[in-house]
Amino acid sequence: MLTLRIGLLAAVLLALAACASNRVEEFQKTAQNFVPAVEGQYKIGVDDRLQVSVWRNPELSVTVPVRPDGMISVPLIGDVQAGGRTPTQVAESIRQKLSTYIRDPSVAVILTDLRSHEFLSRVRVTGAVRAPRSMPFRQGMTVLDAVLEAGGVNDFAAANRAKLYRKKNGQQTEVLDVDLGDILNKGRLDTNVLLIPGDVITVPERLF
Repeated sequence: MLTLRIGLLAAVLLALAACASNRVEEFQKTAQNFVPAVEGQYKIGVDDRLQVSVWRNPELSVTVPVRPDGMISVPLIGDVQAGGRTPTQVAESIRQKLSTYIRDPSVAVILTDLRSHEFLSRVRVTGAVRAPRSMPFRQGMTVLDAVLEAGGVNDFAAANRAKLYRKKNGQQTEVLDVDLGDILNKGRLDTNVLLIPGDVITVPERLF
């Protein structure tokens, strides 16, 4: 009977370990497949700042914010729709309007400050860390990177009960158990997964 119980316990532990491993792989794969928006694909939003450059016409070259109505103001032609469009599309719109006044204008639009999506592209570390933080996401950032940037865990942390929360398709929240104590103290990096924008790491306190 004892042998049977030990066998059943071993089977359960193996199943749990396999499940945890699959979970880690799933989170890691999501991050590896994450492709940040490049400037040519980025949809401009309110409060973003754009640099409009018109070749050989410095008096028409300006750096302007996107207004709440999604418009920007450009010398000579007035308001141009920028919100919801890519920099390339805005440049083409400006070029077409300037063609009325200038022969074959060459226009470039560059994003100088991405403010509209700032809070969507951040990573947050909360709970029993020395300096809970909301930090800008950087490509290649891992759980360890984020926790160290938050000052590491404090003296009351239950580090091996940390969790990583991630939105799936912008809706359902998925949770990964993170063995943060093993990462920090033993160099075991099994759960030191790559992060994506919007991830939240929480570190609970120990129960005394």
